[in-house]
Amino acid sequence: MNSGDTAWVLISAALVLLMTPGLAFFYGGMTRSKGVLNMMMMSFGAIGVVGVLWVLFGYSAAFGTDIGGGLLGNPLEKLGLQGVLDTGSGAPLVGSIPEIVFVGFQAAFAIITVALITGSIADRAKFGAWMVFAAVWVSLVYFPVAHWVFSFTKDANGNNTGGWLGQGLGVIDFAGGTAVHINAGAAALALALVLGKRKGFGKDPSHRPHNLPFVMLGAGLLWFGWFGFNAGSALGANAVAGYAWINTLAAPAAAILGWLLVERLRDGHATSLGAASGAVAGLVAITPACSALTPMWSMGLGLLAGLVCALAVGLKYRFGIDDSLDVVGVHLVGGIIGTVFIGLAANPSSPAAGQGLFYGGGFELLGKQAIGAGAVMVYSFIVAYAIAWIINKTMGFRISSEHEAIGIDVAIHAESAYDLGGRSSGSFQPHMEKLPKASGNKAAASSEPATAQEPINEERVDA
Repeated sequence: MNSGDTAWVLISAALVLLMTPGLAFFYGGMTRSKGVLNMMMMSFGAIGVVGVLWVLFGYSAAFGTDIGGGLLGNPLEKLGLQGVLDTGSGAPLVGSIPEIVFVGFQAAFAIITVALITGSIADRAKFGAWMVFAAVWVSLVYFPVAHWVFSFTKDANGNNTGGWLGQGLGVIDFAGGTAVHINAGAAALALALVLGKRKGFGKDPSHRPHNLPFVMLGAGLLWFGWFGFNAGSALGANAVAGYAWINTLAAPAAAILGWLLVERLRDGHATSLGAASGAVAGLVAITPACSALTPMWSMGLGLLAGLVCALAVGLKYRFGIDDSLDVVGVHLVGGIIGTVFIGLAANPSSPAAGQGLFYGGGFELLGKQAIGAGAVMVYSFIVAYAIAWIINKTMGFRISSEHEAIGIDVAIHAESAYDLGGRSSGSFQPHMEKLPKASGNKAAASSEPATAQEPINEERVDA
């Protein structure tokens, strides 16, 4: 065990966990004022569901002994983390760090992956249905896919017994372009299709972001945590971590410029939302490639991701798919770009030691990267669609039209994010408040108690 490596991975695990509250701010700022709490709650709900399942059997399913030709680890082998809790001289190691530290680091990856999906279903998903979906999807999709990509083990004879993509096929994914971003983006697309469009999608101006400072704050927290996400994946305080760190700076910096350039040429102005979105697009793209590209190629990748993702997010209006907060346009598209770009520009002298097409490697690595991206995308989409369809047909996944008009925060959580006109920002108690009387407003002039069906102040703000 190396204490420096252990300390770095512990810090990195905390940084990655911080990304989920950061995502809550990022997504929350992009929703309407009457849906911000629900959006943030879905991220925190993911922490609860995934954190528990990871300890119970998720880690074992992802990193236990392979039981299915590289498809799944044994979920019972380390049930409840048995076998990894020794803190003495015989503590099991992953590289130079205790395995229990690796457990925590990977837990944060599982959590953020599930939370990313929520951006596609803003303002219209039942919270209980989301929690059920999160539990089933992470068990059937994320845990197996994490095994495909991240599990690198050998048996006593030196034979590969890890995941079929990472160790078997040789797909390069340093920190989760396939297992995290393509995985979440494909599931987000499936949910958007099952739940359908929000009322007024593409027409109602109230669907615009309600709090851009929240978006900027969330993007900043995500970028901060992403240094742990990428550089921490070196599993040591070493030069590989430094290599990943500098690429995690270079790519999103260039992606910001690419996104803003598209906005300036297309719309005539660069926006704060574009800057934040561009940074995230660059971070997504560099995630699988941060150990395979030189910093110059990383900036090229970032610029490409910023340009393409900025154009891709507008396609949802053309195809009529309400991917509310552009999970598909940023995470699925950005993840594919970053994963496939490795096959083009992987440098043989990089830590990943891949040889891309531009370095004389031919199409072999490019083909492997394409297979990895395609396999994860198809599997995640099909299973996510099936889970969501079953939930929708049984317990119902979408809130009612009335609740959508009222606002999902009040309707589902009995809370309002902002103290508007004297309304409490905490628990909403409709039978203890009365709407103020105002001429020309029947609801306001009524002597009946204010109810969750009459959020006058919130509607006024949206208007």
